[in-house]
Amino acid sequence: MNNVDLTKSITQKIILPNSNNNIEVYLQREDLIHPFISGNKYYKLKYNLEKAKEKNKETILTFGGAYSNHIHAVSAAAKSFGFKSIGIIRGEEYKPLNPTLQFAVDNGMKLYYLDRKTYRNRTEKSFREEIAKQFGDVYILPEGGTNELALKGTAEILQNIKIDFEYLCAPVGSGGTLAGLITGLYDSKKAIGFSSLKGGEYLSGTISELISNSSIRKFDNWIINHDYHFGGFAKISRELIEFVNWFKDNNNIQLDLIYNGKMMFGINDMISKKYFPSNSRIVAIHTGGLQGLTGMKSKIEKIFSTK
Repeated sequence: MNNVDLTKSITQKIILPNSNNNIEVYLQREDLIHPFISGNKYYKLKYNLEKAKEKNKETILTFGGAYSNHIHAVSAAAKSFGFKSIGIIRGEEYKPLNPTLQFAVDNGMKLYYLDRKTYRNRTEKSFREEIAKQFGDVYILPEGGTNELALKGTAEILQNIKIDFEYLCAPVGSGGTLAGLITGLYDSKKAIGFSSLKGGEYLSGTISELISNSSIRKFDNWIINHDYHFGGFAKISRELIEFVNWFKDNNNIQLDLIYNGKMMFGINDMISKKYFPSNSRIVAIHTGGLQGLTGMKSKIEKIFSTK
């Protein structure tokens, strides 16, 4: 993919407030590989864009919320590879556009808005038929970019990890990144996903289905932790913000507040609760998404303006 530099994907040792029991924590810096198509987005899009070219599709159509990292990345990737792009956005249109949607428009993406009730039907056959009628012969990417081709790509993240480890951690939104990582793990290594969604217990079923559709192997080496969503997707708190600020000050690494910040907060808390055996080595995947911080600015200011 244009300008993606996988040599920048480094495995960096970090410190956490609750580091103890000789537990080592590393961050796999997938956020460094590209300014816009970074983290898990590159791996999810890699084989999908190849398939779109193979099928001679001219337009990529996908779905997401108003602050979606996926919409942001797809718009950049489509422009880079000469595709037209369409974004179906959940919710009403607001002007002026937020930075995420303005970036998408600047990359040539055409935006269409759906009320939340209609948006929920996006995976239904009748909905897809309507898409075909309205937009023609487009290549449809699911919300979050999660499908079997995405799993093939995200499994490749493991090739960049140059150290041995016992636990692999990743944020979970649509489930595609964790599912791909699970299929690439061998030996006694375990995967822990950190859900950013309130009520995301259904994700275990989603991930199990994704895995069974892409691999004949059975996997019981993973769990999803639902304790660190901070009230739901895109919900944040003073405690989370202060942790992310501490992390940046002490590691010189910026985390986003929707996915990676919550994951690292969770790892830190689990260490304090002695979840990980002494002398464990943990590798967490930094999945990028830093563009979302701009959209969070007003939320952060509101939280710190209240006593």
